[in-house]
Amino acid sequence: MSEWHLSETFRSTSGDVRWDSLGEPGRDPVVLLHGTPFSSYVWRAVARALARHHQVFVWDMPGYGTSEMADGQDVSLAAQGKVFTELLAHWGLDEPTVVAHDFGGAVALRAHLLHGARYRALALVDPVALAPWGSPFFRLVGEHSEVFEQLPPVLHQALVREYVSSASSPGLHPAVLDRLVQPWLGELGQPAFYRQIAQADQCYTDEVQDRYGELDLPTLICWGQDDTWIPPAKGHELAARIPGARLEPIPGAGHLVQEDAAAELTAVLADFVRQPR
Repeated sequence: MSEWHLSETFRSTSGDVRWDSLGEPGRDPVVLLHGTPFSSYVWRAVARALARHHQVFVWDMPGYGTSEMADGQDVSLAAQGKVFTELLAHWGLDEPTVVAHDFGGAVALRAHLLHGARYRALALVDPVALAPWGSPFFRLVGEHSEVFEQLPPVLHQALVREYVSSASSPGLHPAVLDRLVQPWLGELGQPAFYRQIAQADQCYTDEVQDRYGELDLPTLICWGQDDTWIPPAKGHELAARIPGARLEPIPGAGHLVQEDAAAELTAVLADFVRQPR
């Protein structure tokens, strides 16, 4: 598996954020947001492809990947929306194209609708955006996170591996699965895994979902047609709520579209981000 390293650090209101940019500085900017329980690593192929014509910004949200994980840390959707707004200001980006997956979709929507972040265009990939969301397993862990946090490390690792694996339809390469699971292991990672689930409250999407009709920018919605985490029907519902939104089904892909159908997703996103507005 190719190496992936974030070389820069930004001190946000929710802790240190690791980030990086690819491509020639000054080109039209594209910002990629990951979901949960993932990191910017899932965007590596898409980011490198888009960097041929754009400056691409990637980051690990606080509490995820290589960014800071700390006891008592606020890693909620509310906190992440504020951090994303801070990052855009730090990068000096006025109207980037934003591409967001899963939980990152809610972060991007909240930053735009509640914090005034401006985008040139918005692409949402299997986003967390409409109630109800969260699998029975996700809700169970959220309700009893303090119990799950005490699992023996070997059982915790097995649980996380099985959970992450279920995001893919055809199955993940073993090395990719190892990389996605690794941040959630150890003294910092294990409690951080349950912390982010415990703070994943649906109230944060309830707060904005009736405002999606206010979105006045080019919007693309991509959806893995084999997604078992968030049903493809949610893509149709979301597209109907956003004026002029285009829905792009991705056959053969589960929730983790970047891994299941990287070439197909990259082709769709490359066309979208290069279109004149």
